Amino acid sequence: MTLEKRSEVSCDRCDAVCCRLTVVLMPGDNVPRHLVDRLPDGPEVMRKDEDGWCAAVDHSKMNCSIYEQRPSVCRKFSMGSAYCRSERERYRDRHLIDIVLA
Repeated sequence: MTLEKRSEVSCDRCDAVCCRLTVVLMPGDNVPRHLVDRLPDGPEVMRKDEDGWCAAVDHSKMNCSIYEQRPSVCRKFSMGSAYCRSERERYRDRHLIDIVLA
């Protein structure tokens, strides 16, 4: 499959792939502590809910409930970037395999 063109990438047509990635917190990130987990090897990350979504996602509005306090990694993730498109493609391929094999 080819990567989507930047103009075709839109958050409202996405499965919120970026909101399912592991977000490692950096020094200076000021995220509410109830949304933070510590991995066994040490780094702090954004907590995920039981479905694998970032715990900061407000599912009723489908947006970030801590947008003004979001981690620096989230601030740098831009819609339509090469990283965004590559993660969307990996997610799509992974789910296509799940559908084909199911």
